[in-house]
Amino acid sequence: MIEKSKGIVLHNLKYTDSGVVVQMYTLKSGRQSFLIRGMRKKNSGKKSALLQPLFILDLELYYRKSRDMQVVRDFSVSYSPADIFANIKKTSVAMFLGEVLTSVLREESPNRDLFTFLEDSIIYFDRCRDNFANFHIAFLAGLGSYLGFEPRSATGTDDIYFDMINGAFVPAPPLHGSYAGREISGILAAFFSSSFENCSNISLNGALRNEVLGTLMNYYSIHLPGLKKIRSLDVLKEVYG
Repeated sequence: MIEKSKGIVLHNLKYTDSGVVVQMYTLKSGRQSFLIRGMRKKNSGKKSALLQPLFILDLELYYRKSRDMQVVRDFSVSYSPADIFANIKKTSVAMFLGEVLTSVLREESPNRDLFTFLEDSIIYFDRCRDNFANFHIAFLAGLGSYLGFEPRSATGTDDIYFDMINGAFVPAPPLHGSYAGREISGILAAFFSSSFENCSNISLNGALRNEVLGTLMNYYSIHLPGLKKIRSLDVLKEVYG
């Protein structure tokens, strides 16, 4: 059966001499693996460039529910994040987020709200011409709510420590030891309650930004035990440090 959908590229790898397997998050089917033939031939041209992380594609599929890997009949660009791949700092974020999403997006059922969040986030980031140094932190802060571990907001001025096990801001350091200190907790509280636009106003130097990012990744690893080591994290810290 031929089916049409929209998909966000997460990752791709060589499959045969001419084919690639592409991991995508799709509007209709959630996380899926796709075989695309002919992408490693010389005449594949510009199409192979569309398989980089965070490209948004319109897909035409030979869809069969019983298959572990669907076959792409044809695809075209729905949104090309051209500025992301023209800016080295943005490119490093794209590689990092593509790797994170490849690891954390496990569901194969559709989630329209999650797809919309991803699509809107990519378009915002691509169109943002300055003040985007905090974007990757804001993205991770927002993504957690779609993955089932959105932290509870601080309910009072005494809630000054971020308890990473229970996903809550609390007045005293928890006994289990997995918590953020006062400064990082205050910054995280600001990110969890802000939009992308407002997050650009959170003033951070490179070292502090990397510490916040490291804390968020620890939070993710606690709630997603299968989270793989994110190899591009060190590169991202170097670029934004």
